[in-house]
Amino acid sequence: MEELLENARESFESAEDDLLKKRYNSAVASFFRAITNMCDYLIYRDMKIISKNHNERFNLLKKYFSDIYGKVFELFGKYRDSYNLRLSEKDARGVKEYAIELEEFIRNKKKI
Repeated sequence: MEELLENARESFESAEDDLLKKRYNSAVASFFRAITNMCDYLIYRDMKIISKNHNERFNLLKKYFSDIYGKVFELFGKYRDSYNLRLSEKDARGVKEYAIELEEFIRNKKKI
């Protein structure tokens, strides 16, 4: 499902634009969307399952990608904060860093 990686790239690029324009809440949301697209790619690549929602995604990550699960679940809190709190550039850059790390993992990792 290369579309998932294309969607991740599009969300990442949108987040970069938001970061440049100091729209930190939007940047956090878009970086997190890129992360979830990449997680969905990993799940599909290894198990041929497309998660239907956050709960299903988190359950699959917890069971099959526990290292990734821990970080993504942590960042999910920051994503939820973007709904009603004002986030900072530091928040956005933190989510961006993990999006980059996860992309590198996907690029360098063979099928589990």
